[in-house]
Amino acid sequence: METIGIMGAMPEEVEGIIDLMEEVETHEIGKRIYHLGKINKKKCVVVFSRWGKVAASSTASTLIHIFGVTEIWFTGVAGAINDKVKIGDIIIGEKLYQHDMDARPLINQFEIPLLGLDYFTMTDERKLYVFDRIKTAVDNKIFFEAISDETLAEFNIDKVSVHLGSIASGDQFFSTSTQKNNLLSILPGIHCVEMEGSAVAQVCYENDIPFTIIRTISDAADDNSHVDFPIFVQKITKEFTKSMVKALI
Repeated sequence: METIGIMGAMPEEVEGIIDLMEEVETHEIGKRIYHLGKINKKKCVVVFSRWGKVAASSTASTLIHIFGVTEIWFTGVAGAINDKVKIGDIIIGEKLYQHDMDARPLINQFEIPLLGLDYFTMTDERKLYVFDRIKTAVDNKIFFEAISDETLAEFNIDKVSVHLGSIASGDQFFSTSTQKNNLLSILPGIHCVEMEGSAVAQVCYENDIPFTIIRTISDAADDNSHVDFPIFVQKITKEFTKSMVKALI
């Protein structure tokens, strides 16, 4: 039977998803609470993974080897790197890099040791399916249903764009324009930055199961990100991640 593992790095990224579940039971493993149940009659395991690549990798491995999930979704927030990406926009991970992987001169920068890959990617079929479902939900204003006009105006969100884009993961919170510009200088095609997606993608790749990484832009990964990020998480993230899962299940 197919079972979807759904992860978020913060409680706010999974709370709304757990609200969608029926027939829920919980299991605690490795300081994580795994919520087993069904969403729209599909078997799911939902978990708050905690921040960073190691935490996410450990959680993904548990989902695969203990709970037997057949695919993993990771959803949550990210900082914008590309100037064309705005707060509130949604990035579907087409290419997932680990921006802090650097084993030069032994191998090229960003290359994952022993795999010979600079990035991980979804299948073309999966990318198009996810993009179509999320774009349809955005066009139908589903993401705005439970968010006030005042909150949207606070972040200057008048519309949401959906991008198939490149995501960079690393164990670093971007809070200065210098960090942002440094990343752009070495990975100019990146749309956003976060701390988990590519690590989850690697675990899935090595275990031969599908993955989907979707991020909502919470801040501009610059000198104001430490202000914008927590407010966005508090006021918007729960409803956006909930809407993403509803769109895909």
